[in-house]
Amino acid sequence: MSNTGTKPKTSTPQDTGSILDRVDKVLASYTHEKANLIPILQQVQQVLGYLPEEALKRIAKYVGDPECNVFGVATFYAQFQLLPRGRNIVRVCRGTGCYVKGAPRIIEELEKLLKIKEGETTPDKEYTLETVACFGSCALAPVMVVNDKVYGRLTAEKAKEIVKGIK
Repeated sequence: MSNTGTKPKTSTPQDTGSILDRVDKVLASYTHEKANLIPILQQVQQVLGYLPEEALKRIAKYVGDPECNVFGVATFYAQFQLLPRGRNIVRVCRGTGCYVKGAPRIIEELEKLLKIKEGETTPDKEYTLETVACFGSCALAPVMVVNDKVYGRLTAEKAKEIVKGIK
């Protein structure tokens, strides 16, 4: 075997090959029916943490649906993420009760602390900052949920201390 001067390919979790290999493993447990699209998307997202474009294309080909349809499903449902998310998801309620009791200040302070804007993920993929319309916990306003833990009656300082404590 001769070396043609090409660099050997290194494999990292971000490589397209690695992503597609992982997608193919998920697809192997499903038939090619379009009815399997949502369960496939759910499982691929569980494996990868999000749904990258190359995964959506592979899924579309597998179920025999146009790429635009698969993309449409993935963008229609809020459960699907098209961008990588952080290991820690910080969600701040921006509902009326929380807004009136200081949510905008909490969001502003967390954006400063994490050096990202709402809807973004830190470069190290440690945190994603999101806002939600309402958690339905108005009696605890203002409310923040970090991963699956609810924190209520917050101030901007308390919210910063909670997030700092995650590190």
